Amino acid sequence: MSRAYLDHASTAPLRPVALEAMLPFLTEHHGDPGRLHAEGRATRVAIEDAREQVAAFVGARPREVVFGSSGTEAINAAVFGALARGREQGRTHVVTTAVEHSAVLEAALRETADVTAVGVDSRGRFDAAEVIAAVRPDTVLVSVQLANHEVGTLQPAAEVSAIARERGALVHVDACAAVGHVPVSFADIGADLCSITAHKLGGPKGAGALLVRRGLRLAPLLLGGAQERARRGGLENAAAIVGFGAACAWLAEDDRLATEARDAAALVARADAVLSDPGIERFGEPAPQGRLPHLLCFGVEGVEAEPILLALDQHGVAVHSGSACSSELLEPSPVLAAMGVDADHSLRVSVGWNTTAADVDRFVDALPPILTRFRQLRA
Repeated sequence: MSRAYLDHASTAPLRPVALEAMLPFLTEHHGDPGRLHAEGRATRVAIEDAREQVAAFVGARPREVVFGSSGTEAINAAVFGALARGREQGRTHVVTTAVEHSAVLEAALRETADVTAVGVDSRGRFDAAEVIAAVRPDTVLVSVQLANHEVGTLQPAAEVSAIARERGALVHVDACAAVGHVPVSFADIGADLCSITAHKLGGPKGAGALLVRRGLRLAPLLLGGAQERARRGGLENAAAIVGFGAACAWLAEDDRLATEARDAAALVARADAVLSDPGIERFGEPAPQGRLPHLLCFGVEGVEAEPILLALDQHGVAVHSGSACSSELLEPSPVLAAMGVDADHSLRVSVGWNTTAADVDRFVDALPPILTRFRQLRA
């Protein structure tokens, strides 16, 4: 029986166009791109073509794209690099928010104990003015997200960038959840640094990038080579980089990003049928224009998420929850906790490039009887 995979916000299936582009670099082109022989030059050309494709898709210059293994690596590189720069100036204060990806806060706390995490409202949105108010003379980095990965709320990152940079702080924007689902322009955001990843938009796992504003020099996170213009040591993952570029180029053509966003929004609206249950409450921004188009997060009153997840899985439906039991963490989602909602009763449904109406209908049909059964058992 085919399954309904509705967890694209965690990771999306590989797009055929990306796989096709990758295959020659898994089977034929094996040369080190740092070498002058023909094999090396072929790989180098492919990587630089991919750099141009990714840069064009996210509104950056090709030389601003530093390839790495993931969005998490890009976040770490931004935080560690900014703090290394700050220590030379006697500045080690970091401003971030309570709903950032764990990589931001954990990286900052490993390097400095001086971190201010600004709170959010019940929709998961931070106030740009509050973030700016937390900036001090010794603030070296302000790190905020472009869109929330749990509830999909779009954030006022560009408002933060302009003023924080005027006050002398570096600004990092985490766009990993947003790229491939809404338009993203590094130039328009106005940040110094921006982290992106391939696997959430249908590119391969093992590829991400840190966008670094032209003229900014940071100490690299990984040492041991002059790859990526001495900004990230280690032999490049050519196949993954090429696949990343191919996925970005495909989305950039013929307004496909907008088309997929409209399709995703229609599928999520179809999934909204479950919200008619009086015991279900949407989490995050209710207005479609204020959230990512492909994601629905909600809470189920009176029933914990883990048994619902397992029951849906038995019905061939894969979704996610912010509860502690459903992840590698021992604690529930800090995002939902910061919003003041119960993560242990949360479910997240996210669609993607290969999701069908039948997939969503299977979820919509399966959930009500599952909830009825568990509520009866509870009663």
